[in-house]
Amino acid sequence: MPQNHGLYEVFLAVARDGSFTAAARALGYTQSAVSRQVQSLEDEIGAALFERLPRGVRLTDAGRVLLPHAEAVRDRLGLARTELEALRTLEGGLLRLGAFSSATASLVPRAQAVFRERCPGVAVTRTEGPSAKHLGLIVAGEEDLAVVAPAVGAAVPEGVTLHPLLDEPMLVALPRGHALGGRRALRLGELADEEWIVGRERLEDTLFRPVAAGFRPRTGLIASDWIAKLGAVAAGLGVTLVPALAAASVRRDVTLVRVHPDDVPYRRVCAATPAGATVAALAFLGVLRETAEALPGSRGFPRAGRAG
Repeated sequence: MPQNHGLYEVFLAVARDGSFTAAARALGYTQSAVSRQVQSLEDEIGAALFERLPRGVRLTDAGRVLLPHAEAVRDRLGLARTELEALRTLEGGLLRLGAFSSATASLVPRAQAVFRERCPGVAVTRTEGPSAKHLGLIVAGEEDLAVVAPAVGAAVPEGVTLHPLLDEPMLVALPRGHALGGRRALRLGELADEEWIVGRERLEDTLFRPVAAGFRPRTGLIASDWIAKLGAVAAGLGVTLVPALAAASVRRDVTLVRVHPDDVPYRRVCAATPAGATVAALAFLGVLRETAEALPGSRGFPRAGRAG
């Protein structure tokens, strides 16, 4: 079959109008240009497509066989053009979105709600998981945009661009009525005698990873699920670190206090996109930036040095 799909358009115009001259007029070509393109198509097919008559042309048997196939190619190309235009104008398409867990508590759903209102024709799928997983999916071409919290000093994978969104402080969750619950900010040393609830045995795999050297929490309970962690805090079994992005979803019988950034540095939250990001990904990135700016404080949260 011909590789130049424009030849089909010319063939269909001649078949419709019954004349090289009429087809040329409809297409805005010269009559000789139409004749050459039909001849090129016939050479590629290996058969005459039109009988040349004294006044006009008519389809041969080969032309009648080719006609429905040419129409199908035209229709599929027309559909492709429509879908590509929808991608460009955000009237259609798909956005594959990823995010780490605490980002899905407030930042991502708020942004997604705004995006759905602005671009209702774009379908959004969302995957939750650790940041390293999402960076890998971006590299593999399996996600279009991800909200990540890359490890400090970690190399950015080749082909991935990070777009800073906000600096996120850490909070400590205390049971209601705790003696330190009324403080504006706490140092970890003030909590040295507390039992800490963590998500993994290795502290390097938890929110304690960037904690200032010298503080080793007493880990009395391991719970990977946030509901279990906060339930244990509420029951008085210990305290735990909570990212500020998750603060809005914390239960009412738990008190949150800011941890001084000298002890637990603010966490950098970014959007990750691949090279050649889609129009939908760039549009969602803009909404993420707006949403981050609208969170309490400057640039999403008060920056290091403003606590305590």
